Amino acid sequence: MGDKHLTDKVSIVTGASSGIGEATAFALAEAGAAVVLVARRIDRLETLSKKIEAGGGKCLIIQGDVAEEKLAKEVMDETKNKLGRIDILINNAGVMLLGPIDRAHLEDWQRMININVLGLMYMTHAALPIMKSQKSGHIVNISSVAGRFARAGSSGYNASKWAVGAFSEALRQETCADNIRVTLIEPGMVSTELADHITHDDVREAIKNRAKSMTPLTSEDIADATLYALTRPAHMSINEMLIRPTEQLL
Repeated sequence: MGDKHLTDKVSIVTGASSGIGEATAFALAEAGAAVVLVARRIDRLETLSKKIEAGGGKCLIIQGDVAEEKLAKEVMDETKNKLGRIDILINNAGVMLLGPIDRAHLEDWQRMININVLGLMYMTHAALPIMKSQKSGHIVNISSVAGRFARAGSSGYNASKWAVGAFSEALRQETCADNIRVTLIEPGMVSTELADHITHDDVREAIKNRAKSMTPLTSEDIADATLYALTRPAHMSINEMLIRPTEQLL
């Protein structure tokens, strides 16, 4: 494993079974942090865990859906009991269910709010008492360029990611006196499986075709940016990072 900038740190990554979450969890382990892997797909978590441990890293698996309120406390309790503290929380779990408003599947909107917004808020709420007692911590919320700029066909996703941005800034103001840093990361087009979950066939294909028009970011690009924010000096807080492929217009 590489430089151990995060040795003795304990981190939690939601949505760790694929994409940005998987890449970030591995990067944290490479940097020396113990990593708690949280996601629904236990088989993928086990595969990632073996990869991390083969490189000398330490990790803990917790299976669950962040949309379920009770999971957040379970994750924090188990992490604290087994690893002693919580230094880093990466709120990455999310879904991107795009589609026009008049053809929206209302369950898609509900899923995005439950996972992208409430899941992130539940995890943050549960982590704060521990971080405040330590007088230290770093919360990274993975949003999207969709949390900065609205587009036709992305209304529900836009709404969920704008909520993440607003929550993150209020969180920063409430916790800075406790030496807790908050970073909002807003990726543009990233090559992940997010688009596969879109329930409108025409919208899903349009997004995939759009991705072919540029060289998209990789999950490792976002993991690298996250690691940069996490490893700044304690007096320095990277509050917001908007990261697009060079060729992406909006």
